[in-house]
Parts: sequence; structure tokens; C-alpha cells
Amino acid sequence: QVHLVESGGGLVQAGDSLGLSCAASGGTFSTYVMGWFRRAPGKEREFVAAISRSGDFTPYADSVKGRFTISRDNAKGTVYLQMNGLKPEDTAVYYCAANQNRRGYAAQADYDYWGQGTQVTVSS
Repeated sequence: QVHLVESGGGLVQAGDSLGLSCAASGGTFSTYVMGWFRRAPGKEREFVAAISRSGDFTPYADSVKGRFTISRDNAKGTVYLQMNGLKPEDTAVYYCAANQNRRGYAAQADYDYWGQGTQVTVSS
């Protein structure tokens, strides 16, 4: 059983930057593909970014490509999401998730464990 805890959310203005962290415990972190998802008010939870076990493959949703960067530190058991150039439409609860051994990375069903989420609010 893997326990994931996100941190770093908050209220920022459009154009600002914010960094999220997700600390994992209870499993072998380096064996998991990690992902970030978000749920905006009134919308379904959607894929944001993922990172392979070694960190050499990092797909992004088109809506965040070029502005967000996902990274991981296997020694610390932590995955990060650096968000630059934030827009009001980035307002959402952000979740990290761990994928134990499924082939996909962009669907919620690809992930086995989820954090509780952290709120990011971007004002215009």
C-alpha cells in the first residue's frame, strides 16, 4: 500500500508560478510511474502530466505543455510539479497518483494509488 501526500497548493495571481510536491511512503517509489491529475470546479478529473520510473519520459496534457514541468527524486520518494505562467483555467484540485505496473499513463484507471489533493487557485 502506497500513501501519497500532496503539498504546495495555494492562491496565486495569473502569470505566477507555483510548485507542488507529492511525498510517497509505504512502497518502492522507484518502481512506480507517477502522474499528476486535476479536477476543476464542475469538471471531470483530467490528466496533467506523468513521469516514468527513471524520469526520462514525461508526457504532458496539451493545456499545460511548455508551462508545467514534472520531475521526481527517487531517493526522496517525491514527485514534483512546477507550474509556471499560471492561468485562471488552471484552478483545480491537483492530485498525484502512482501506477504500479500498468502500461498506460494518461487515464485514471492506469493508477493504483491516489493522494488527497491540494487546491490551486489562480486569480485573474
